[in-house]
Amino acid sequence: MHLYLGHNPRTLYLVTGSHDERKGRPPRALVFRAAESNVAQVIVEFLPKDEVNLTGAVRLTSRIIKGCLGLISVENDTFLAVVSSATEVGNTRPSGSQPESVAKIHEVLFYCITSHLWDDFSASQDTLLSPDNADALMTRDHYPQSTTPPVFEHPCMPLTKILSSGSFYYALDPTWDLSSRLSIRLARDRTSVHDIGIFDERFVWNEYIVRSLLNFRERLDPLEREEIDKCQFIILAIQGYVGVSTMALPAPPVDGSPVIATLSLISRLGWRRAGTRFNTRGVDDDGNTANFVETETILTTDQHCVSYTQVRGSVPLFWEQQGLQTFGQRIQITRPQASQPAFERHFAHLMEEYGATHAVNLLGSKENEAILTSAYAKHLQLARGIWGDELSITHYDFHNAVRIGGHDSVMRDLCRLEGINNNMERYGFTMCDSGTDDLITEQKGVFRTNCLDCLDRTNFVQDIFSRRALEQYLSLVHREWLQASALWTHHRELWAENGDALSRIYAGTGALNTSVTRTGKRTLAGVLSDATKSVSRAYINNFQDKGKQIAIDMFLGNMNNQRQVDIFDPIHDSVGKALQQRLSEYSTTQSCSVFAGTWNVNGRLPSSESLLPWLFPRDNFLEPDIFVLGFQEIVQLTAQQIVQPDPERKRIWEQKVMETLERRPQRTCDYVLLRSEQLVGTALLVIVRSDLTGVIRNVEGAARKTGLRGMSGNKGGVGVRLDYYDTSFCFLTAHLAAGHSNVEERNADFGTIVNGLHFQKGKTLSSHENIIWLADTNYRIGLDNENVRALSETDDFDALVAADQLRQAIDNGDAFVGYEEGPLLFRPTYKYDLGTDNYDTSEKMRIPAWTDRILFKGRFDLAVYSRADLKGSDHRPVFALFRSEVRIVDIVKRAALSRLLLENTMSAIPGEKLDEKLASLVLPDDQSELPPPSTDDDAWWNRPEHPKGIFPISIVHLLESDTANPFDSPGESPPFSSSPSSSDEELYSHAMALQSPITPVRKPPPPPPRSRYADAGS
Repeated sequence: MHLYLGHNPRTLYLVTGSHDERKGRPPRALVFRAAESNVAQVIVEFLPKDEVNLTGAVRLTSRIIKGCLGLISVENDTFLAVVSSATEVGNTRPSGSQPESVAKIHEVLFYCITSHLWDDFSASQDTLLSPDNADALMTRDHYPQSTTPPVFEHPCMPLTKILSSGSFYYALDPTWDLSSRLSIRLARDRTSVHDIGIFDERFVWNEYIVRSLLNFRERLDPLEREEIDKCQFIILAIQGYVGVSTMALPAPPVDGSPVIATLSLISRLGWRRAGTRFNTRGVDDDGNTANFVETETILTTDQHCVSYTQVRGSVPLFWEQQGLQTFGQRIQITRPQASQPAFERHFAHLMEEYGATHAVNLLGSKENEAILTSAYAKHLQLARGIWGDELSITHYDFHNAVRIGGHDSVMRDLCRLEGINNNMERYGFTMCDSGTDDLITEQKGVFRTNCLDCLDRTNFVQDIFSRRALEQYLSLVHREWLQASALWTHHRELWAENGDALSRIYAGTGALNTSVTRTGKRTLAGVLSDATKSVSRAYINNFQDKGKQIAIDMFLGNMNNQRQVDIFDPIHDSVGKALQQRLSEYSTTQSCSVFAGTWNVNGRLPSSESLLPWLFPRDNFLEPDIFVLGFQEIVQLTAQQIVQPDPERKRIWEQKVMETLERRPQRTCDYVLLRSEQLVGTALLVIVRSDLTGVIRNVEGAARKTGLRGMSGNKGGVGVRLDYYDTSFCFLTAHLAAGHSNVEERNADFGTIVNGLHFQKGKTLSSHENIIWLADTNYRIGLDNENVRALSETDDFDALVAADQLRQAIDNGDAFVGYEEGPLLFRPTYKYDLGTDNYDTSEKMRIPAWTDRILFKGRFDLAVYSRADLKGSDHRPVFALFRSEVRIVDIVKRAALSRLLLENTMSAIPGEKLDEKLASLVLPDDQSELPPPSTDDDAWWNRPEHPKGIFPISIVHLLESDTANPFDSPGESPPFSSSPSSSDEELYSHAMALQSPITPVRKPPPPPPRSRYADAGS
């Protein structure tokens, strides 16, 4: 097929060529142009070729187009992604009723639908050829070189580099699904003709950009849908590796001719937690792990087709490797006490997909790997309480085994281990009849193998498992092939190529140990090659992978500000708009409370002084859902600490805080440390109630230096963001520039943090609905020392507030614009003589100031804002208590309402007022009323509509989680109040009884846009 550009209006035509039609494909065209009313939408038409007028159209490339990967929006322009070069790898299962051939993608080009700015005709040698005679020159792919470099880089160039890397594959024939393993395909296709719209979403990498085209395809009538599939306009691509080897094996005794066998290896890399080595580790809250790969070995003969599947993936805990990584890799388990829900989700996915699961952990005994192994074993032991013997693990120190006995010992001993040997026999393999495709036996479980990167060691071990599975089959059917050197040579070569391919994707170089995989021996050349690869990995992973990570996230639609391309569809647009307006019908809100506290501890360790007056300022204090604690100067700001900060001091403060929470009086719930971050002396702790760890997701940390123009961490900010149900929060602590007169430097530090603090997938501060700053802002009071001290002693705060530098910066629009702060009804928190209530009496006699502040933006009700009189530092800690609401979206109800709106939109008659019709629709209540009481003659459970008393259970009921106490009154919440004994406690006593929150000093901003639900109907 060929790609043309038409003008007035700008239109892209993807048209079948004569070579397509000779293959039996119908002459058709897929037409793309921007919608006039909304440039964010694309109009797509599927037309007969003779209805398309290509007069005046310009050919965009001389290459034969293999198909399109989808539509993507980049920098406010919309692009069509097309495969312009691909080569056939081979037929992975020649015995199948239909060819199952695979092509490797070599080049993907992006053409703009909305603008001419990115048109480049230098790649076409026959730009002005007419469509009629163009096919004559299109017998092969051309690769002309442009001698003139473009002035500006194409905005899709990073995507082009990734997609043209030789790691993407697609099915050459629309009759089979490359994304699904053999057993799934046989079970699915036995009942119906293969539908390209049905695939394994875990492994189709262009699912995000092709989704709108698949939805367009679904709306075509059945005949048109069949034609668009035959034309292969739409390509579904996997990333990973596909290798095919054909060989002659010894003939059985009854026949002298050799048997032609095909050995195929297919590795499907998952995209749901995709990324590069140091940027993507561990698990996410949905149970998806980094570098998750399903690898299928397929042996096909004229008699049987055998398939064996195994998986690999990062250790399914929350762990990261931050900062510059060399050969001594530093590992941080970021949520050690809150990983179990995600850990169990991961294994629930595996058990549901593959059955029983046996994990093989190849990590070693070095400090960092030992930490992961210990946590892995602990979490898996708890998970066994759910699945019992269906979930098991073997810990095998690969490096230690090689050090003692060489690689041969691993090949010899691994499968003899009891857990592995027993499950090898138990799980078996999938086998079908080559002539009929009837399943004979099916694999009943899966091995999940990991090392640190899930590359070198993992690939070596999976090669062993794959061979062992084939040996199981051969020992039953073809014992003479057990010693067939050709078979095992091809097998080793495929696995070596597989290891190299997966390693290049994740780490940027080929795999280590491949010389052993290929030859079975460790050679000097192999050792030198591995050393070179290790150095290359260190450079690539530290200095090049961040840009690659951004491109991956863009391609997958993970960027926070990214919008999916819509194909113009008035019906679905109306449904989406109505669905967005009716958010309250498929979601609920739940109240939550957040305690925020900040304290500059002056480089001191915790003393014997209790933290209860800060964390629980009085008796009967309501236990908040979340504690957010910011510390500054947690270490002394010396040159040594700035270069290499001591993490032990943060750990000591964490222990002190957790012990205080554990030993507090009248405890009714437990807390766990969700995440902590440190930037030299600045640290942030986020602690949550243990029963909330399952509903707090997407927890990330980030830091931004501001000292020495962003090069030093003695000053800077640390942030942690999370989603509590379906509401986003971001918490930041910071230490801004010191000095009484350095207001501009403090303002600049604020701007640096706001603009420079980035989380994964393009999220910034402005991406969040609710934000809290808790910081040593270092803003001072612009009055003389004597006056400030006198006003402080008499609690005359109004005059002090009027001279407060932070309030002035906000009023002038220089910093913290749009943020609110509670009334300052407590004395300045800085600077005190240590251990006393006296302001600074040293030689410097610093002017007292409210340096320690808490500001917020979003949907918060401030209940309390005050300070605690702890004397372990020259600052006093400050705290605030917030009430808020989190939204809980019921995806089942949303889907049901979407279907209801769609059905009624489709059934609308001409002239009917659609908006009024949709607004009047009500989602049926599945909670039906109780039946009438039964009698001796009439039992409600024994009627014709319910034979034998069987009642179907709605999926809605199964998914609902109602943990509320049925005896609670609606809206009832525990009170805060008790007898006050001081002005601060008086403030507490009345805070929670107020009908409205404390009136903030500044006018509250408008509610932030809830972009999370903007595409609810799409």
